[in-house]
Amino acid sequence: MSATIECRFITPEATCGNEVLARIVFGEASGRPCIENGVPTLRLAMCDDARDGFAEIWTSAGPIRSASINDLVFAHNDEFLFCAGFLPVSDRYTDATRETYGDAFALVGELNFPKIFRMWNFIPHINGANREGLEVYRDFCRGRAVAFEQDYANASGMPAATGIGTWGDGVGFYFLACRESPIRHIENSRQTPAYEYPQRYGPKSPSFARATLLRDTLFVSGTASILGHETVHVGDLEKQWSVATGNIAHLIGGESLEKQGVHNGYTLRDLDQIKVYYRHPADLPRVMKLAQTAFHPDASVRYLNVDICRADLLVEIEGIASHRHRSD
Repeated sequence: MSATIECRFITPEATCGNEVLARIVFGEASGRPCIENGVPTLRLAMCDDARDGFAEIWTSAGPIRSASINDLVFAHNDEFLFCAGFLPVSDRYTDATRETYGDAFALVGELNFPKIFRMWNFIPHINGANREGLEVYRDFCRGRAVAFEQDYANASGMPAATGIGTWGDGVGFYFLACRESPIRHIENSRQTPAYEYPQRYGPKSPSFARATLLRDTLFVSGTASILGHETVHVGDLEKQWSVATGNIAHLIGGESLEKQGVHNGYTLRDLDQIKVYYRHPADLPRVMKLAQTAFHPDASVRYLNVDICRADLLVEIEGIASHRHRSD
């Protein structure tokens, strides 16, 4: 049987154990990724209190090799690759994003892991303006889009992804790729594909799919209160939550997936390793109550108070859908 990959959330100080591909620490500080005790580690400033921090651990069986090149750190076994990078804080990100993503895509090609299935990007001052007056997120998206157009040759399309704010200085990113496992990128009929957004959202559209299926595990991109390409229910947390979770439920449901050639759909109760990003600190109690109602009681959920990719969005949700809770 071919290798599998798994994710879990642990305390930042916990021992990772064996067969670890990667460790991402959501805590008080950001910085360039490095190899710590043989494990590629990326630290992101996402929590203002160490008690709220956590580490995301990715594991996969088999001998794992780790190394660094061109300011990227990576690890892989025979089937899965993890890679992380960092862009120093700047008043314009387009060129650095394009170059660093280009280096990452070159690594994917050199190591023969052609199928990127999940990406994350953590962007400081995401709703602010760069030196040209362009929103920082749109500045970043411009460089990323050019890299996809010129350097990523895989015909399977763009992977699931999240682009979210961070309190640190500099852009941190990481992604997962595989060698032979079957993947399928999934779109949501309630939403315009992000890569087809009209130009009013920036000179280049965001480069991601709404989800990616790896065998029988569905990686759900950061999802918010967007219908078509427009934000809905500006200023209303509960209604934005309802649309965001409704988007996910529709995306991962059996009827939606069946139309895209995928059998055995999922529900919100199948979602795990959930990250909930919320804009306003005062909203946390309401967000937690909404999450407790929506998700399985055994689901692992973490809450991160950061800015979101559109200034009018109050909450964004991501997770991994599988059938592990089906017997409950």
